Amino acid sequence: MKYILFVFLFLTSNFVAAQENRPPRLNENDSVPKRKKVKGQTAPPNADQVEITIKDYKIISFARDTTFLDTTLTIQKEYKYNYLRKDDFELMPFANIGQPYNKLGVSFERQNLYPKLGATAKHFNYAEMEDVNYYNVATPMSDLLFKTTFDQGQLLDALLTFNMSRRLNFSVAYEGLRSLGKYQFDQGESGNFKATTNYITRNGRYSLRAHIAAQSADTEENGGITNGESQFESGDPDFIDRVKVDVRFNNNVADNRLLGKRYFLDHQYKLIKKRKDSSYQEKTSLAIGHQFNYETKFSQFSQTSPNAYFGESLLPAISDRASLKTMYNQVSLDFYNATLGSLQANLSMYNYNYFFNSLLITENQTINNQLKGEEVAFGATYRKQIGGFLVNGGVKYKLTGELTGNIIDASAEYRFNKNNKVKAIFHSSSRMPDFNYLLYQSDYLNYNWQNTDRFKNERVNSLSGFLQTKTWGDLEFKLVNLDNYAYFTTDLSQAVVEGAENASIKPFQETNSIQHLKVKYNKEFKVGSFALNNTVMYQSVNQSNQVLNVPQLVTRNTLYFSADIFKKAMFLQTGITFKYFTPYNINGYNSVLGEFYVQNVEKIGGYPLFDFFINAKVQQTRIFLKAEHFNSSFGTYNFYAAPNYPYRDFVIRFGLVWNFFS
Repeated sequence: MKYILFVFLFLTSNFVAAQENRPPRLNENDSVPKRKKVKGQTAPPNADQVEITIKDYKIISFARDTTFLDTTLTIQKEYKYNYLRKDDFELMPFANIGQPYNKLGVSFERQNLYPKLGATAKHFNYAEMEDVNYYNVATPMSDLLFKTTFDQGQLLDALLTFNMSRRLNFSVAYEGLRSLGKYQFDQGESGNFKATTNYITRNGRYSLRAHIAAQSADTEENGGITNGESQFESGDPDFIDRVKVDVRFNNNVADNRLLGKRYFLDHQYKLIKKRKDSSYQEKTSLAIGHQFNYETKFSQFSQTSPNAYFGESLLPAISDRASLKTMYNQVSLDFYNATLGSLQANLSMYNYNYFFNSLLITENQTINNQLKGEEVAFGATYRKQIGGFLVNGGVKYKLTGELTGNIIDASAEYRFNKNNKVKAIFHSSSRMPDFNYLLYQSDYLNYNWQNTDRFKNERVNSLSGFLQTKTWGDLEFKLVNLDNYAYFTTDLSQAVVEGAENASIKPFQETNSIQHLKVKYNKEFKVGSFALNNTVMYQSVNQSNQVLNVPQLVTRNTLYFSADIFKKAMFLQTGITFKYFTPYNINGYNSVLGEFYVQNVEKIGGYPLFDFFINAKVQQTRIFLKAEHFNSSFGTYNFYAAPNYPYRDFVIRFGLVWNFFS
């Protein structure tokens, strides 16, 4: 009730201010409320009358695609208002924020030529090098997100970006989370700091972008609930208070931690730079570039005392830590011509050191404590725009080193007009599985292995097609062929002992080919102020063994109402979202590895998820209020995100996204 009262008072205060002085809502055609002259900028005639529009606040991706700040309130903003700040249609969250997400849809394309650390269930909110954005803004701008969590905590994501001149921009961002959760020993915490800079010289010959990132995620591990049928699913009022539900690690407190630090630099100098006559459009250029990335990361699982669920232990307390240090250097030669297109050739060197703190000698083998080496690779990219037709291509090929691999990407896109386009993508890659498949050490006896001589490159070949139309909606299809697919599952050669079901989880590779088909369709229907947004995904897997499990059908349908109210001082959006996926053998979660594993014993799904939301926009502020999974209070308690890990009960949460301009 106190949260609802807070929202009411907040909205009321904004109503009064908005009705006294009604500035327009910010969109691509609107102007920022206040103009400020930027240092180093020559003021044009009648500068005081020049308005800065929202298009002057640019967001530049790693791939150098540029968008501008979007302060509108749409149904897509509702879908992205979460911990990850992206649409989680293909994900199934656990009961608490900061805990893992199970996958309802899968993708296998690789951006990186080299294996990663592992512990993929802990990386959903970890910003990789390719996930960091850079900014070019007309005046200082901030973006603030706040959202309530599940008991004793909150989620805050704050960004400040500013410029020292038209050509030098900085940003500082921090995302902090703490959420106690509804179950015992289920707390989630994280802290992600990022600082970026973006610079270009006056003559446009030299450009630089760089960032520093320090990220951590700490989660308590309770091992899941142990008496689901008699407690969680029973509907007994005594267990509606979820803290009373028994969890596996009552007396064996466990904690999982992921920490990473990264230093990234990408700069370029144009040796040749020619313009078209007197225009500022570039005709021909030749540039040399250098990219540097140094990153340290570790994943750690600790437990005060062993638990028989994972089998025998080597020590009286568990402390597993896998570390990875990498350094990447790339030099490139970039050629651009307005007629021929853009071509880059590059040569890269990758140093890696994946290690543990001990050498383990067992009865069967000696398990090393380190995988260390140096890789040299060649790459090339090409891009050409001809009217509405865009061609992209790229190749990376390993020249020397132990981690053999290659990546080939090619795409062709044709844009008929602003609202209609078609695109085709081909991807082929060959790469070793993540390092934790190749080498792992643990204080649990059965969680020790070395597969460097046994595992082969995973090979992925995919063909994708996208059709985007304003009239008929958006259609996406993807057909993938997998060879040597790596996964975790129970070792069937070992007897499964009751109470020790996770004692024999190990990495395997499928020797037979797997084909995966995914088709996704999105279409919104509008009638007056009402709209129905529909997203449907169909998946099919052709495989000899049951090693890749996905739901056949996933659907999300949102019926909502949108309108300007209070003399257009507020834009209101309210509706109901329905989400459903067909029952399937959803992956289990293993907290020692921080990974999901294949299980073919228990099917989960087939239950509806209903959310009710009321969202509003007042000036540059978007307010979100949602009753999540409200049907759980009058339905059956059979909703899980993974075996023994329940999905969320009914909860009311609120928050806001606020942009400030100076």
